[in-house]
Amino acid sequence: MTEAMVSSAGGLLAMLNEPHPSLKLHALSNLNAFVDHFWPEISTSVPIIFVYLESLYEDEEFDQRQLAALLVSKVFYYLSELNDSLSYALGAGSLFDVSEQSYYVDTLLAKAIDEYATLRTKAAESKEASADVDPRLEAIVERMLDKCITDAKYQQAIGMSIECRRLDKLREAITKSENVHSTLSYCTDVSHAFVNRREYRREVLLLLVKVYQDLASPDYLNICQCLMFLDQPDGVASILEKLLRSENKDDAMMAFQIAFDLIENEHQAFLLSVRDQLSSPKLKPETPAVTERNPSVSEDTQMADETQPLIATEVTVPESDDPTEVTYAERLTKLKGILSGETSIQLTLQFLYSHNKSDLLILKTIKQSIEMRNSVCHSATIYANALMHAGTTVDTFLRENLDWLSRATNWAKFSATAGLGVIHRGHLQQGRSLMAPYLPQSGSGGGSPYSEGGALYALGLIHANHGEGIKQFLRDSLRSTNVEVVQHGACLGLGLAALGTADEDIYEEIKSVLYTDSAVAGEAAGISIGLLMVGTASEKASEMLVYAHETQHEKIIRGLALGIALTVYGREEEADTLIEQMTLDQDAIIRYGGMYALALAYSGTGNNKAIRQLLHFAVSDVSDDVRRTAVLALGFVLYSDPEQTPRTVALLAESYNPHVRYGAAMAVGISCAGTGLSEAISLLEPLTSDVTDFVRQGALIAMAMVMIQTSEASDSRVGTFRYIFLSHHTSLGCNFLEAPNG
Repeated sequence: MTEAMVSSAGGLLAMLNEPHPSLKLHALSNLNAFVDHFWPEISTSVPIIFVYLESLYEDEEFDQRQLAALLVSKVFYYLSELNDSLSYALGAGSLFDVSEQSYYVDTLLAKAIDEYATLRTKAAESKEASADVDPRLEAIVERMLDKCITDAKYQQAIGMSIECRRLDKLREAITKSENVHSTLSYCTDVSHAFVNRREYRREVLLLLVKVYQDLASPDYLNICQCLMFLDQPDGVASILEKLLRSENKDDAMMAFQIAFDLIENEHQAFLLSVRDQLSSPKLKPETPAVTERNPSVSEDTQMADETQPLIATEVTVPESDDPTEVTYAERLTKLKGILSGETSIQLTLQFLYSHNKSDLLILKTIKQSIEMRNSVCHSATIYANALMHAGTTVDTFLRENLDWLSRATNWAKFSATAGLGVIHRGHLQQGRSLMAPYLPQSGSGGGSPYSEGGALYALGLIHANHGEGIKQFLRDSLRSTNVEVVQHGACLGLGLAALGTADEDIYEEIKSVLYTDSAVAGEAAGISIGLLMVGTASEKASEMLVYAHETQHEKIIRGLALGIALTVYGREEEADTLIEQMTLDQDAIIRYGGMYALALAYSGTGNNKAIRQLLHFAVSDVSDDVRRTAVLALGFVLYSDPEQTPRTVALLAESYNPHVRYGAAMAVGISCAGTGLSEAISLLEPLTSDVTDFVRQGALIAMAMVMIQTSEASDSRVGTFRYIFLSHHTSLGCNFLEAPNG
């Protein structure tokens, strides 16, 4: 009613000139109530009075300065001067009510939180002891956080706390929530999905571990997951040992489950460290161990049938006066079997063998259709067979076509032999005996160096990331030969077997091969060092970069460039300095490696900075190799958000440069693999009829990757492209489309 009676703010503005404080207060109170309607008149009609309003706020003797500040803040808000509006809102103190439901408050709160988060982030990144933040701004943010916690809006409080780097408030929000376990799980997901900087993510996870440990019933499963991301194997080993020594069988089962979950991440160095830090049982040294062997374990090359027990292990039952130590010893043996990967690999092999539905008729059709002298198609068919039967141990096609297989020569023979490693991947017990006919034989000659090198590479593929039992043999093989092709295979195999372990002795042996300056062996040595140091951000990368500038062999430079990229896998901003060195290098091959370094360092993060850099090089670099790789690398960065990839590379797919079009196709294939995403298929469809042959090739391979296990019922275009693959004898395309094993 009062609002309806007031038609102008002129009278109230005039009262501000009155000397009596009560009249000024009356004017300010009413102007504050009517500012939503009369802000144009307040701000423009009487600029002199408006200046006077600001002077009221600055007058320390005026006891209603906060009210004047609130009024000025609202006027600036309506003028879209948000910085000034926030500045005066801070001066309003408690009169700025964060619980008020209005566009004004919501807008300024968002502005305040953004401003506060920006200041806190800059302070953290510059390593300053304390952020130079206005205490009034901090007070507003704290009031908002407290309000969210009081109103039980814990997810909002967690989001703001993480963004503002207020770990104290984050802990408070978690501990005061109604379901702490659920809130912790949510917080873990948020930290992985939205915290862009790796260093800060580690701080958040460390806090979560402390909160988990303070619970009455700690969630050891999630604690160990966090400790793995924090690279703290000693903490995991301590928890596992505590659970194994518990009298409660459920605790032992929990330890086994934790081990299985850790194995899924396939971090060999971490798992070996955990295993080595588990204390041995206190048994009598003179008491021999009794070994019980599960009779159901098959020694055949092919997997046993599906009726066998899933877990076939050796259980060592020691003798001791202390029954608790005996129990601990039994459990420890099983746990080490899980941590070594043997148990899960055995399960995987049995599953893949028993559920193998690969269609050999496709391979036979391709084999019969290709020309006898076409070595490219011959090799492609061998690759297709290897990928189609990866991990199944089914090498029927090769055994039935030995004469046809023997036509492979030189590097084709190397690849054909290495393909056996893909087929028998994970067959740790029988891997060496399977490859024995092709391995270098001491004291005898005459074998093809390409077969011998391929066999050593195959051993690395079989034992990839689980190479404890084969590393020494591969090291001996590397030391005992001067044949560069055999060294090539041995280096690659050793890198795969010792993946991520950063073993110094192995590094020195591979480096000695690198420094022979042999193009063939040096290329593999560069990649092998990258595999050995993968994800460690090792200082060895600097040595590799120096040697890449010294050598004259392009093969070695390319191998080193890829190796350096592997060392920064998953390191995010820690890799920025090295990436900058590589991407600004004058050598196009090193810049090419820089694109892969960007892709691997920010793999799956969707980091905007990395995407901008890759797009910049995709359109500006003078080398076609670099431009192609920059576009392709987008697929790695965006694979966790496949829907975004087709939109990101849509314009690049129409580029005049065929290398860029090829990169766009492969980026979509990598990012959208197995999704059957309609937008991805629509983008790739016109590229399958591109005027450039290698673009068509890339589009067909990418299309097959996108359509992995996609049926015609979900997308009618699947049948059409299956016919295209078969009619064009696209071996790899057919293989991807049918993967994995039916």
